[in-house]
Amino acid sequence: MELFDLSGKTAIITGSTRGIGEAIAHRMAEHGANVVISSRKADACEKVTAEINAKFADKAMAVPCNISSKEDLQRLVDTTNDKWGKVDSLVCNAAVNPFYGSAADIPDDAFDKIMSSNVKSNHWLCNMVLPQMIERKDGNITIVSSIGGLKGSPVLGAYCISKAADFQLARNLAVEFGPHNIRVNAIAPGLIKTDFAKALWDNPETLERSTSTAPLRRIGLPDEIAGAAVFLSSKAGAFMTGQGLVIDGGVTIS
Repeated sequence: MELFDLSGKTAIITGSTRGIGEAIAHRMAEHGANVVISSRKADACEKVTAEINAKFADKAMAVPCNISSKEDLQRLVDTTNDKWGKVDSLVCNAAVNPFYGSAADIPDDAFDKIMSSNVKSNHWLCNMVLPQMIERKDGNITIVSSIGGLKGSPVLGAYCISKAADFQLARNLAVEFGPHNIRVNAIAPGLIKTDFAKALWDNPETLERSTSTAPLRRIGLPDEIAGAAVFLSSKAGAFMTGQGLVIDGGVTIS
């Protein structure tokens, strides 16, 4: 267990009231970390926090936050520091995709919202936690990207551009801050059974099409992504930085 022990560590996980983010928060708490539950809705944050604390006493705290607000992000970091004194791990999981269709038809405001929420907010939040990590010569950041950032799409163009940018953000930060013993990586999930991806799995025929080329021939589950976040935040991942960890049932190899 020592390789995956997060006891005494504190992790902020954005978008952690459902799906992949919620699964990551539960598993990090299970491995001993203090976890900060964050999304826009306060009641959702409190619900997940209560569920985690019922299993692992006093391991979770709710801090509602809109990732598009720089002030909200700073409050998220400041509140975490006030409660637990530090941020050891940051998981940038929250993302948006308000448009589905041809890149020729996407409104400017939707394009701007995707790039701002999925890239700029991660840039902001990383820069808010990096100074203390530099001071301690220790810390890690995990950005949840997507296999959409590895290939083109006729209907998710802007979203895929933002996820490709997240890979590069992880690489840039890994190069710049590696000398301070700070690791930065990305996770690239494939199709996962979350509300965010519901349009791709809710209909049985759509699900069949979505998984027919995957070697494992099935959709993934949020918990199957959570283990990677634990790995990247623990001693087990101590020599890994600047990488994109693809977890997709084999879709991108076939």
